[in-house]
Amino acid sequence: MMRIGLTTTVPVEPIFAGNHIPTDLNNIFITSENPEYYVEKAEVDGFPYNSCSWIKGLYSVALNKGFDAVIGVVRGDCSNTESLLDFLSFKGIKVIPFSFPYDKSRKKLEDEIKRFIELLESNEDNMKNTIDIVDKARRLAWIIDELTVKDLVSGLENHYYLVNTSDFFGDISVYIKKAENFIKEANNRNKIEYNLRIGYIGVPPIFTDIYNFLEKNGVHVVFNEVQRQFSMPFPEKDWIDKYLEYTYPYTVQDRLRDIKNEIGRRKIEGIIHYVQSFCHRQIIDYIIKDSIDIPVLTIEGNRPGVLDERTKIRIESFIDMLL
Repeated sequence: MMRIGLTTTVPVEPIFAGNHIPTDLNNIFITSENPEYYVEKAEVDGFPYNSCSWIKGLYSVALNKGFDAVIGVVRGDCSNTESLLDFLSFKGIKVIPFSFPYDKSRKKLEDEIKRFIELLESNEDNMKNTIDIVDKARRLAWIIDELTVKDLVSGLENHYYLVNTSDFFGDISVYIKKAENFIKEANNRNKIEYNLRIGYIGVPPIFTDIYNFLEKNGVHVVFNEVQRQFSMPFPEKDWIDKYLEYTYPYTVQDRLRDIKNEIGRRKIEGIIHYVQSFCHRQIIDYIIKDSIDIPVLTIEGNRPGVLDERTKIRIESFIDMLL
């Protein structure tokens, strides 16, 4: 059994089927008492100041939290992950690369997953059982997402349960129990009062207070794009095909089809597009703005912490414009 750090969402079924414990390094980093500490530690070790704070945080968490191995997505996520794995390997940590095929070839993805299964020593019987359990957990996440659309679950609660489908807290039974209890509680609530329905797109925020800030300003975040994709919301698909439908590792056009569909279905009035400083995904912001028919505000975050005053003013002005 290995405790395995993840740089982002990967096929978790083989990890659980091999009796390993997956842990999303992002979640450990951003929910820690002092995430800035991890960023600064990476900079002391040689990471450039003008590089992504997420990557620096992942490095320090992987190095300091006793992981047996780290799985990094070297195609389909962050352009810095390959260098991150090199650095971790240099520091003596076992690294396992994983790639999503750019051309969405099922054969290429299947071959990559087979290699993954062999590396993790996942047996076939365990795989069948694990696929069913993971599917059960994901279906609970989808219910929570729909309760958000119905104004019973907040944007922050939605973010929490969807973003944690990357590793299911390292224990699927814990996730299932927690999600089931939350769904029961949410179904007995009064509906959320708000003035505006907003969609959040882009990677999860490095700002720790953005959802609370939006809520205080009368905004209901009814769509968390990438977090929802982590939950693989494709009930009709085979478990491998889910990772082909998963939009984030592929082209912006794949993402836009999903975003446009959810804008209409969720009655979204405006979009906040979060981009991370020094991230290659900033380049596609123009394509997103040019392709979406409702107002889009792009905000940029660099280091972990609360919203800066300039970003708060920009968000407030965007809200005023939409009302």
